[in-house]
Amino acid sequence: MILRGRNMRGFTLIEMIISAGLMGMILVSGYMCLSAGVASKKLIEARSEATQSARVALALISSDLRMAVPMYGDFEFVGMRRTVEGADADNIDFATRNYTPRGSREADYCEVSYYLEKDPEADSFILIRRRDATPDPEPMAGGSREEIARGVKGFRIQYYDGIEWWTEWGDPEKKTRGMTYPPLNSYGLPEAVTITLEFDPEGPKRKVEGEEETKSLLTFETTARLTLAPYFALQNRSSSSDSEEQSAPVVQEGVPQ
Repeated sequence: MILRGRNMRGFTLIEMIISAGLMGMILVSGYMCLSAGVASKKLIEARSEATQSARVALALISSDLRMAVPMYGDFEFVGMRRTVEGADADNIDFATRNYTPRGSREADYCEVSYYLEKDPEADSFILIRRRDATPDPEPMAGGSREEIARGVKGFRIQYYDGIEWWTEWGDPEKKTRGMTYPPLNSYGLPEAVTITLEFDPEGPKRKVEGEEETKSLLTFETTARLTLAPYFALQNRSSSSDSEEQSAPVVQEGVPQ
């Protein structure tokens, strides 16, 4: 025998639809919160990695620059202004005493270059350091290359001569040869160098067709003073004054010239 009471009823269709809608909203909200948390975690990790890479790169460049010395050959110190695909991609070549000998015939002198190289796997650049501990007639070639940082979007360098800042240094194309008064940034060592690195805040990533470039970049900057620059400047002035004295005519009293 089945007893049927007035209070024994099931859910109506409207109640089922409302319950399903509420459950869907709860699930969607939970998924959105989880997705936002994962995206924030990835962004924080990418920014932390970029910050660490920038600190290491700037520390390496600054350490080499503080102990910079003139290179052998025709060039003492070269810094060239370049752009690659619209991005700043300067490069710098110099010699440094900030080097620990690794071979029996090596000294603490080392030729160094810093430049950017296009990353084949991402829409960014790789910061490369070249080092050559064997002096030769071509100071801006040879040696070994090592990767310093990935995800770089810009590399800018400025040079201070004691009076003003320059975007280039040295005379690799020999444009100032023969000038009576060559520009101050065409010879010798700069007194200080400012290095600026830009990183993608989302880290190295593949370029997607139709995707807009990230406009807000992480920018890191430091200035390194060349400790030995005043010494070599004084040495150059002394050698030039000695050569002028040797070339000047000797005048003796009582002897017609």
